Amino acid sequence: MATKKEEKQFEKERKKARKERMKHMKEVGIEHFLTPEQIRYNRRQALLGSIWPIFRFLILFGLSFIILYPMIFMVSTAFRPSEQMNDPSIIWLPKEFTLDNVKDVWNIMNYTSTALNTVLLNLIASVLEVVSCSITGYGFARFKFKGKNLLFAIVTLMIIVPPQIITIPLFMQYSFGWITFLNGGDSLINSPLTMYLPALFANGIRAGLFIYIFRQFFRGLPKELEDAAYLDGCGPLRTYVTVMIPNAKTSFLTVFLFAIVWYWNDFYISSSYFTRNDTVALMLKNLDATLIQDLFAGQQVGIRQMIVWLEAGCILSITPILIMYIFLQRYFIEGVERSGITGI
Repeated sequence: MATKKEEKQFEKERKKARKERMKHMKEVGIEHFLTPEQIRYNRRQALLGSIWPIFRFLILFGLSFIILYPMIFMVSTAFRPSEQMNDPSIIWLPKEFTLDNVKDVWNIMNYTSTALNTVLLNLIASVLEVVSCSITGYGFARFKFKGKNLLFAIVTLMIIVPPQIITIPLFMQYSFGWITFLNGGDSLINSPLTMYLPALFANGIRAGLFIYIFRQFFRGLPKELEDAAYLDGCGPLRTYVTVMIPNAKTSFLTVFLFAIVWYWNDFYISSSYFTRNDTVALMLKNLDATLIQDLFAGQQVGIRQMIVWLEAGCILSITPILIMYIFLQRYFIEGVERSGITGI
């Protein structure tokens, strides 16, 4: 066996030989020791490494332009006097700023009561939908039962098939179907129940997508969590409430934010069941007609003449959502990363 002194001498000679080899490689060039195929591969990688940052910058710049251009135009237009829309010398920055457009639209839309009504409607519907979709997603993720694959295929169809397909049958049910007994036999049209009932039974706006998100998240949780709960005497419902929900907080928040945004921006389903402009989205949808009636005394005017008020209405519409996102951005991004939504 080699002594410690011999081992140290051998290690010293090995390091010295390595330094000499590296010095020689630097002098003659590393390509001297590579095959032609390796040289071509390295050159291709270096070329791709120099092109990809430029390509990535162009993609991000294009996406930013597509997203930010309408926002910049909206802000630039909403705070300028209407007569400056026909001034060719003004492109982005108006000669003077004004809040009159926002004030006019605020009064015309009756924004305070409309926004409060929309928030109440959205919160209740979103909470009901989150609860029902989470229970449904948990069932698909953790339990085995007959017809499971068929039922999940139907859930997938809820994502694919547009809601316009079932709007007319639902309208007939809400108008004079058996379900009107919930309102004493009267029509449910213009009643919040037209939004609450589908959400309660996991059939609200984008419910299929929410069920899929919960299913993917619950499938990723360790099975040992439930096994430990069952050993402690918990049933399926208690396990779901005390074990699964605390571990799925980020997923719940993600789905809740999505539900809030989609219910806030919805006008098609709302316009099918509400004949009055009870929500911000419906007010915005019919804002041009309301402006002609209230602001222009019934005179027909072009879109360019009223565009400053239309853009002011858009700002009022998106402001609550932007404020909510600013405060919940960190939790929302964390929820998207952990909920399995990237696997869609």
